[in-house]
Amino acid sequence: MSQPEPEEASDRILTIPNVISFARLLGVPLFLWLVLVPEADVWAFVVLAIAGATDWIDGALARALNQRSRLGIMLDPLADRLYIAATLVGLALRSLIPWWLVGVLVARELMLLAILPVLRRHGRLALPVTYVGKAATWSLLWGFPLLLLGGLAEPWGTIAIACGWAFALWGTGLYWWAGIRYVQQALALRERV
Repeated sequence: MSQPEPEEASDRILTIPNVISFARLLGVPLFLWLVLVPEADVWAFVVLAIAGATDWIDGALARALNQRSRLGIMLDPLADRLYIAATLVGLALRSLIPWWLVGVLVARELMLLAILPVLRRHGRLALPVTYVGKAATWSLLWGFPLLLLGGLAEPWGTIAIACGWAFALWGTGLYWWAGIRYVQQALALRERV
């Protein structure tokens, strides 16, 4: 089930949700730097946790304050994808996740890039975010940072790794499920012509 796309998305740029989304974007390079400095794993986790919380907050504020905007519709998923990409790169470079997992997630993004021409022909920038897509992003944005905490002393490190892999693998499955549903929605648009 998809969430409806806001009917009245404005052209406003300076809104509280957009400022929050922009701040999330600024946190991506900080997060990547923290991930690549092994002694900063806990701080990297904190930055990602804040980014995850503000992901929910910006959407809630957009709805509550009636500040939905076209820019926000693009910024929010962009920030999510950049955090996921930074996490994948950082964890793979540190050999905390295998490169095949990076390939599986990148292949999903490439599949979605292939539907962009269909969306553009129908005057759309993106498809509405689905609950499955949100659950996938949430799972990935918690799973991968928990893997960072695997270096903590026993038993916390072991618990973090187990939970991290559970979230990461579940999130990967949901990510693909959401991606396939987005492709189906795009193909449905093409068939309406």
